Amino acid sequence: MALIDCPSCNKKISDKAQSCQHCGFALGEADAEDIARKLSLNKYLKNQRIQTQSMVAMLLFVAGFGFMYWGGATPGDLQHNLAIGLAIVGFVWYIVNRVRLILLKRSD
Repeated sequence: MALIDCPSCNKKISDKAQSCQHCGFALGEADAEDIARKLSLNKYLKNQRIQTQSMVAMLLFVAGFGFMYWGGATPGDLQHNLAIGLAIVGFVWYIVNRVRLILLKRSD
């Protein structure tokens, strides 16, 4: 008896189990096409989550610049420092998400 990943929820289950005890996916009734379709859907959903995080990171980056330039903050002021920090966090988070997307696409 070996442990495998459930195609639906990616949690460990027995290879002898007829259905996943976590999500109820019927492994016994599923053929190879159903499992492949479920894996493809999970990969698509992961891709969408990463793209959503990229959009939030981009918004943080733009908001940081907005607060810095249009907020009337002077250099050395708390608002200016927070705006720079927000822009840096948004930029780094965006780059990390882009790398994650590239790695996800290469895993095909």
